[in-house]
Amino acid sequence: METYMREALKLARIAYDLGEVPVGAIVVNRVNGKIIGRGYNLRETNKNPLAHAEIIAINQAAEVLGGWRLINCDIYVTLEPCPMCCGAIINSRIKNVIFGAYDKKSGSVRSIQEMFELPYNHKPMAIGGILEEECSAILSDFFKELRIKNNQKGAI
Repeated sequence: METYMREALKLARIAYDLGEVPVGAIVVNRVNGKIIGRGYNLRETNKNPLAHAEIIAINQAAEVLGGWRLINCDIYVTLEPCPMCCGAIINSRIKNVIFGAYDKKSGSVRSIQEMFELPYNHKPMAIGGILEEECSAILSDFFKELRIKNNQKGAI
């Protein structure tokens, strides 16, 4: 699990360098262990509220497999998925969701609500807290830098 989460963290670093909230996600084919989808936040870059890391990775995986059912797949994401991403995970039939940091503001796997426990037609299994310190640290560093930049702008 940690190996795949480290791959997701590499993607989060790309988002960080772009000035995006540093979240990375990968979709792994459970049959052969290959990464078939990669994504990182691009909401600011693409000016698109749907450009979350999970959505991008799920879309890429569906293209690779040639269909929307990702039945034999797991998703690794550095931050607990939001309601939109949980919905995409449910609808794509991903088996397992493995995430790093908990999201106390919009996490919909464990923190705010438990979407996968609701009576939907598919119930992914979820594991949180994988490399939690590293996943939390990149987010903390990003927002600390952002606050400093915003304070400097206000001082001019």
